[in-house]
Parts: sequence; C-alpha cells; structure tokens
Amino acid sequence: MENQLFQLKFTAKQLQLSAKKCSKAEKQEIEKLKKALQQGNTEGAKIYSANAIRKKTEALNFLRLSSRVDAVASRVETAVQMRKVTQNMKNVVKGMDKAMQSMNLEQIGAIMDRFESTFEDLDVGTQYMEGTIGQTTAQTTPQDQVEELMQRVADENGLELSAALPGAGSTQIGTATVEKEQDELNERLAKLRNS
Repeated sequence: MENQLFQLKFTAKQLQLSAKKCSKAEKQEIEKLKKALQQGNTEGAKIYSANAIRKKTEALNFLRLSSRVDAVASRVETAVQMRKVTQNMKNVVKGMDKAMQSMNLEQIGAIMDRFESTFEDLDVGTQYMEGTIGQTTAQTTPQDQVEELMQRVADENGLELSAALPGAGSTQIGTATVEKEQDELNERLAKLRNS
C-alpha cells in the first residue's frame, strides 16, 4: 500500500508541474497575442487567443485532476495509518491476554495504559486525517469562500469581477464555526497532554 501511496503523490506532483507548464505557455501565447494586436495582425491574434484559452483550460484540468489524485492519496494514507494502528492494537491485546493469565496487576495496568495511549493516538490521527482529506478535496471547498478570494484578488488588481459572481460583494466568513472547532481541538489536545 505504501508503494501505491508514493505513486499517487508522485502523480499529483507531475500533474501540478504540467499545470504550471500550461500556465507558462498560456502567458507566452498572451504575449504573442499582444504583439499580433500591436502589429494589426487580427488573424494571428485570433489564433494566439485560442491557443491561450486552450492552455488555460489544460492547466485547470491538470489542477483538478491533481486535486482529486491528492485526495485519493490522503485516503490511502489514512488506510496505511489505520493498518499500523490495528497491528499495534493486536499486539496490545496479545499482551493483555498474557497478563490476564498471570494476573500480574502491575503488568495489567501498564498494558492498559499502553492500550489507552494507542486508542487516543488513533483518535487524534483519525481526526487529523479527516481534516486533511477535507482540505484536499476540491469539491468540498465552500463556493462563497472561493468567490470571496476571487473578488479580493480582483479588487487588489483593479479588475471588475462582480458581474460574474453573484455573491462576490459579501465578506462574511464563518469564523465563529472555525474558532469553535479550533477551541474544541485545543481542549482535546490539552486533555491528552494532562492525562
């Protein structure tokens, strides 16, 4: 499984590089378009414009595919971690069986502590991986945040974007929800450290 994980991550990187190459080619086509327009070559300008649009579409397609491959890689990584934790738990249970046979209370206590620690590690690891999967999956990105970022960049560069995006003017973000989740995670982490 680790080999598949490596291949997925490698593929995602290759797709990202391909997207960058297409973006660079798009910029080159736009420069050619500007030169053709300056020279009054409208037929050439149309060709360069079509090429630029095609390269932009290719770059976006590569980025989408890279995002999807990265999401799959995150899921595979979760499976690999779960398999390791499962193996650790099997070993702990075997140790518990041996301790129960001898009824050594100190050994039983030590094994139970290890079991609880492994279980807490599993819980924290699972929450982390779920968060990672949520961040890497492009389809779960809130549309309003995407539109807000696009509007902010357009405003910074003096571009008009509000006609294309219906909710571009709104600037409310669910910060209360994010802060609440962060507080809950901080509380859990503090509890784990104290126990």
